[in-house]
Amino acid sequence: MSTTSEPGTAPGPAPERAAPPAAGVRAAHRLFLGRELGIALALLLLLGVTTAVNPRFLSGQGRTDLMLGATILVVLAVGQAIVIITRNVDLSVGSVLGLSAFATGKLFLAMPDAPIVLALLAGVGVGVLCGVVNGALIALARVPALVVTLGTLYVFRGVDYSWAAGQQINAADMPSGFKGMGTADVFGFPALALFAVVVLVAAGFYLRSYRSGRELYAIGSDPAAARLSGIPVGRRVFGALVVSGALAGLAGVLYAARFGTVDAASGTGIELNVVAAVVVGGVAIFGGSGSVYGAALGAVLLSTIGSALPVLHVSPFWQQAVVGALILAAIGMDRALATRVAQRLRGGKARGA
Repeated sequence: MSTTSEPGTAPGPAPERAAPPAAGVRAAHRLFLGRELGIALALLLLLGVTTAVNPRFLSGQGRTDLMLGATILVVLAVGQAIVIITRNVDLSVGSVLGLSAFATGKLFLAMPDAPIVLALLAGVGVGVLCGVVNGALIALARVPALVVTLGTLYVFRGVDYSWAAGQQINAADMPSGFKGMGTADVFGFPALALFAVVVLVAAGFYLRSYRSGRELYAIGSDPAAARLSGIPVGRRVFGALVVSGALAGLAGVLYAARFGTVDAASGTGIELNVVAAVVVGGVAIFGGSGSVYGAALGAVLLSTIGSALPVLHVSPFWQQAVVGALILAAIGMDRALATRVAQRLRGGKARGA
């Protein structure tokens, strides 16, 4: 239908088409928020059942053990979630943790009076260097992340074995102040767990509040479209892998502080638990959705399962079966949620039109 105007005046602007309502986007947010709430409820249910069987499970020392057991996995899961959101994966985190933990021990052997801050910086530096290697191969050379990080998993572990040459660093070789960090508490809260809380809050704030953080979700949703819209995909993916490496390096320092004894095998196999925690926590394995808070909940849930099964008189051999079942259920739920969100979005667009 055409519009008319008075003679000598410019024609008025054509009426704008109503923008599609944001109901679909809000529905997507509610669905994924509900996923994280479901994980939290499952965790509370597990804690309740286990405590009913053994009331000492959540005693003072029991709570401390649970928090310490989840700390390292949470730190690694936060870094892994940032990478998986971009539709990539970092399988080398276990080897980076081991290399960083051994480097921390060697630092204290060479400098017994070294400050703890220097150990933290050294461990994070080792992780950053490993992350740069992964990022350069994936983001710059455009080699698939699964292939690169599977290769660097063995490369970094081989470097660790070659450096260690069979040597084991014991707790007696660590300064008392550093070992005390693994047992100290702040107002009843383990000091090591505070590192995980700080990392989690900082990563969540960055992903939610900064444009570069939100661009990671755009990259994971559709890398080609993100590149066409002007997002520096290579730079963002490179940064995500460097952050994952840095957090794996930090986890290595925390590992050395908690256990005291480190060798070349430290952290072997933990990368699978990390990926499992992230997927169970609601981060879509194909990228573009999820949060670091959900990944942290998944890490706490898996860690609690490992502690609760012996109390419930369940054979520890079933732990891997339970984790595998959770992964399959999480992937199936991701698929169902993605289908439901797509239907809501299509419905919203149709109503807007």
